[in-house]
Amino acid sequence: MTTWITICDTCKRDGWNDGDMAITDGEALAALVETAAAGLTSVRTRRVSCLMGCTRACNVAIQGPGKLNYTLGAFEPSQDAASGIITYAKAHAESDTGRVPYRDWPEAIKGHFVTRHPPLPEGE
Repeated sequence: MTTWITICDTCKRDGWNDGDMAITDGEALAALVETAAAGLTSVRTRRVSCLMGCTRACNVAIQGPGKLNYTLGAFEPSQDAASGIITYAKAHAESDTGRVPYRDWPEAIKGHFVTRHPPLPEGE
């Protein structure tokens, strides 16, 4: 089953305006995650403008139908973060419930979980 990574492309971390401001931190993270996800069949990506987690920028949501869904934040737009997000999303896709055992979490995502959402009820 497909797991979606929804990436906030408007996130700006503290100090963003001290840089060149050519792109937001969210856009930078989105590009890294999209590149890391290229060619995967179980993981797809999409960008949205604002996940409303501004105090924890950069934010992503890991979502799958009928599964637990998660919001993660406070990432640096780095290759390590993107790799960890993809590794976790692949494990989420392989899980029947969306629950991934802590021992299987990549180090790059530990400490970044913000919320967990139960699956929506079916047929209502």
